[in-house]
Formats: sequence, structure tokens, C-alpha cells
Amino acid sequence: MALLQISEPGQAPDPHQRRIAVGIDLGTTHSLVASVRNGVAECLPDDKGQVILPSVVRYLPGQGRQIGQEAVANAALDPENTLASVKRFMGRSLSDIAHPENLPYKFASAEGSAANGMLSIQTVQGLKSPVEVSAEILATLRYRAEDTFNDDLHGAVITVPAYFDDAQRQATKDAAQMAGINVLRLINEPTAAAIAYGLDNASEGIYAVFDLGGGTFDISILRLTRGVFEVMATGGDSALGGDDYDHALANAALTSMGLSNVQVGLSAEDKTRLKAAARVAKEALTSSAEVALVWTHAEQNHEVKITRAQFNEASAALTARCLSAVKKALRDAKLKTDDIQGVVMVGGSTRMPQVQEAVAAFFGKPPLNNLNPDEVVALGAAIQANQLAGNDSAGDLLLLDVIPLSLGIETMGGLVERIIPRNQTIPTAMAQDFTTYQDGQTALALHVLQGERDLVVDCRSLARFELRGIPPMAAGAARIRVTFTVDADGLLSVAAKEQISGVEAKIDVKPSYGISDDQIAKMLQDSFTTAEVDMKARALVEARVDGDRMLLATQSALNADGQLLSAQDRTQIDSLMLALRHTVDTSQDAQAIEDATQALAHATEAFAAERMNHSIQKALSGQNIQSL
Repeated sequence: MALLQISEPGQAPDPHQRRIAVGIDLGTTHSLVASVRNGVAECLPDDKGQVILPSVVRYLPGQGRQIGQEAVANAALDPENTLASVKRFMGRSLSDIAHPENLPYKFASAEGSAANGMLSIQTVQGLKSPVEVSAEILATLRYRAEDTFNDDLHGAVITVPAYFDDAQRQATKDAAQMAGINVLRLINEPTAAAIAYGLDNASEGIYAVFDLGGGTFDISILRLTRGVFEVMATGGDSALGGDDYDHALANAALTSMGLSNVQVGLSAEDKTRLKAAARVAKEALTSSAEVALVWTHAEQNHEVKITRAQFNEASAALTARCLSAVKKALRDAKLKTDDIQGVVMVGGSTRMPQVQEAVAAFFGKPPLNNLNPDEVVALGAAIQANQLAGNDSAGDLLLLDVIPLSLGIETMGGLVERIIPRNQTIPTAMAQDFTTYQDGQTALALHVLQGERDLVVDCRSLARFELRGIPPMAAGAARIRVTFTVDADGLLSVAAKEQISGVEAKIDVKPSYGISDDQIAKMLQDSFTTAEVDMKARALVEARVDGDRMLLATQSALNADGQLLSAQDRTQIDSLMLALRHTVDTSQDAQAIEDATQALAHATEAFAAERMNHSIQKALSGQNIQSL
């Protein structure tokens, strides 16, 4: 008897032609994996029916380890080997940890860290980096998906905070590679949430996605139109999340207990128990006006009543930081609160009443909560993964994401020339032409930077490389095109090509891991608060560069044809050169330097004309009309 293969409409009749693709929300507090099944995105449960996997790994003596709920259950018994919230350490160095004494871990010294500078944590199994710990979590989710479908995983879309920089995104891709996962794309968490809301609710218009998770806060402004998701602006604070609310509540509780002075001397076990007690109390305050926070310290049970009003007061500064980032994102998008049609709440920390109330008051409308804030990011990533794997041929979803910070290169005088501005839609490629500074220059050093300030010292260094083999030419004659390419994952590659000779050099920017998470948010804040200072500093540097260039060109001309000048003219030019040199070296007034530069330029005009006449006469000497 012949068997008929029955399939869903629009799907290939051969089930093996459908590629298994999932969306993974790798979170600070917990992680999830989701996939599209029978046309609907859903989170995949483990063998106990639980879809949420706590982002916690406990390392045991030997090779054993516990991941998820089992690790959480034993965290207080073995805090130094139970690693939680490691997402906050992704792409960070040991020097970036502001208050390591508040954490129960033993961080590696600089000598014990990996060569790329990323911190490590000492465990019974040796040093473990955040990438390795994240790989354990990702591998667990991968196995869950493969067990669900009884098939190998084709690939995954993994979500990252919108404010993750190049180092943090690359660390996430490295973790996925270690877990044996093919990354189809990295997408921003707020964008993934918007995908889920846009498709599930057929929403259109301009929406704000307010994503407050366990360790990071993101705000994205998106325009949704017939399946097109355009990110208009993004912002946030990658060092702000539910963990900070836990610490604020714990500190308030210690103060109420009269134990605020003992915090620095707490053992790892005490810190872990205090954080766990604070988190339980925080979650209880979502539905209760008052709760009891119970904590065991020095073999004594301490109990204190905490009201919602006390918690709101203790965490008011954190909530204000969220709204400050929202205001910046709206300003970047050139929008007012009235322009926002709806506010999508994402992340378990948005359940806190003070956050809900603050968002509603700011936007003047109640936020959207009709999708589970814990699951919405994974669901959106699953929808994107399904399309990228080629399973949804009828899908018309177009994702237009953006980069959070401007990218550029260093130019003479320590200035930054932006190639790609922040909030530029990705993937993208943009180019700009540059030239040489000195005669006969055969090499060019390129310094790639990220940030919003005008001076190199105020931006973050991403990479350095050299373009060699430039043919010797006069200063300014070479034409070097520098091209920046940002892929769909937000990762950068840079190429430099001398247009006349065709000499080329390129680099894939895989930055070191030594950046502080909150530095990104600070870069944007500084760009607003120091704009006038930056403009004056840039003008001064540019004036000095122009002055130096004028001095260099004049001295070169004098060396070649100084004999053409009369003694009086030579004395005048030498005097003006000394004056310009002194002004460039000592003056803080850009206009004064420009005036001295113009004075020298005006004084050498006749000399330049005489040099040209002399060159023509020399070229024509001994020639006749017929030979010409």
C-alpha cells in the first residue's frame, strides 16, 4: 500500500527539507529557546515542562556541573563556584568591575586573565570566562531544541541588548561557537520583542520597546509598517537591570536592620543569601504592599518589614536612569511622547509596579503587557530564525536594525572623523576618502574608533592596522578610500585602498574585551553635555594641523628655491614662520592660529608665483618651438 506524505500548506512535503532553527534569549537572569511549530512561535520546555532556564552554572570538583534550577538550589551552599549574571561580565576586563567586593566570586588577577583581557572567575575547575559559562547555558538550550525535534539544529538567532558593543557581540558569538551553534544572526532584544508584537497583534505605527531585564536596560523606538520593522533610535544602559534593584533593596533592608556597616565584611555565602532574600522580597512586593525580608547572618535570623513605598524610594534613582535613557532615544528619533502609539514592556523586571507606573506617567498611556515579558524576546527571535532558515517562504518580514554608536577613524591632531553615524540602519557600508600628510609618505596608519566625541582620547579604540606600499607622492596627492562595513550582526570590518595604485589593506574588527559596559551609555551622555567644549577643542586642533601643514609646505619650498627670494622677503617669511610656530605651540585660540596661518600664506603668494615661473623657465631652457 502506498503511503501519502501529508504536510502543512506551503511547506515542503519532505520533512527533512525543513531546517530546525530556533530563537535564543540569552538573558542575565534566565534564558529561553523558542521555535516556530505549526506556524506558531512557542517556547520549548525541558523534560520537566519548564521553559525558563536560570542563567546559572555551578562547577563541581572533577568535570561535573549543574545548570539551571539545580544550580540555583545549591547557590547558597557553594556561592564561589555557582556563577550567575555572567552576561554582565561579557566583554569586560577585571578593571571594569566597579565593586567586586559585593560579589561572591574570586576574579582572576590580570596575570591570570586571557590574552584578550577578558576577566575570568576562579572555580574548582580552574578559571572560567563569561564566554565559557555562557556556552554552557547555550549548549543546554541547544540540546533541549534537538531533543524536542529529534534532529540536529540548523542554526539560531541569538538576541543581545541593543547597547551591546562590538566586544560584547563578538563574545556572544564566541560562546555560541563553543556551544556548537551556528549563529544565523544576532539581533537586538527590543527588536525581537517588536517582531513578536507586530506579527501577533498586527500592530502598525511608532512603538517604544522598554526592555528592563536582569542586567541590562534597552529602549528602542521602532516604526512598524506592513511587516517592516525599522529601528529609528536605540539607547539604554547596559549596566542597569533587576540585579541593581535587588542590591538597592538589600541595602535598604540592611539599613533597617542596623547592619549596613557589616556589608563589606560579608562572606560569599552571606552575600548570596542576602541577594536571594532581596529578590524574593522584590518579587513579592509586585503584588503585596508589605513583605518580610528574612536573612540569616552570623547564625542569627534577621527579619525586617519592607513596604513597597520603601522599595520605591530605595530604587528611585534606578528608575530615573531608565527614563533618562528614554528621553535621549526620543530626542535621537526626533519624536515626542505623543508620537508614540504604544509602549511594549519586555523583561521580567518590568513587572515591578514602580516601573509600570513611571512608564505610564511618562508616556501618558498604559504600557502593553499582553505578551509574557519573559518570553516575548525569544518568540520574536524564533520568528526571525524561521525566516532566515528558509522555512517561511511566504513571510514578508523585513528587519532594519541600527548601530548604537558612531564609527570612525583617527585623523591628524587626534581628531575623529566619523564614517558611519550612530542609529544608521544595518547592514551597511559607507566610505570616505583621505590623503597623505607628508611628501613621499608610503604608509598610512589607521586607527578605528567608536563613540560620539570629537577627540580620540574621548572615544573607544577598536582596532589599528596599516596600509603600506603607497607610491611616493606629494602631500595630498594620494587618494585613500576607507570603507566601513557593518554586517547584520552589528560587527565591523574596515578596508583601505589607495585609488591610484590599487594598494589595499583590510581588517575584521574583533576587539579586545576590556571595555566597561556603562562606558557606551556614558559616551552618548558626554556627547550631549560636552558638545560646545568638543567643538572648540576640534576647532583648535584643526587650526593647529593647518598651521603645521603651512609651516611644512613653506619650509619645503624654501629648501628647494630659497635663493629666489630677496634678503628682505626671506627675513619677512622667516619672521612670520617663527610667529606661526610660536602661536601653534602656545595659543589656545583657534582664531589666532588661523590668522597667523593666513598671514604666512599671504606673504608667500609672490614667492609661490616666482617658483612657478622659475620651474617653467627651467623646463623650457634649451628647447625650441619645433621640439615642443
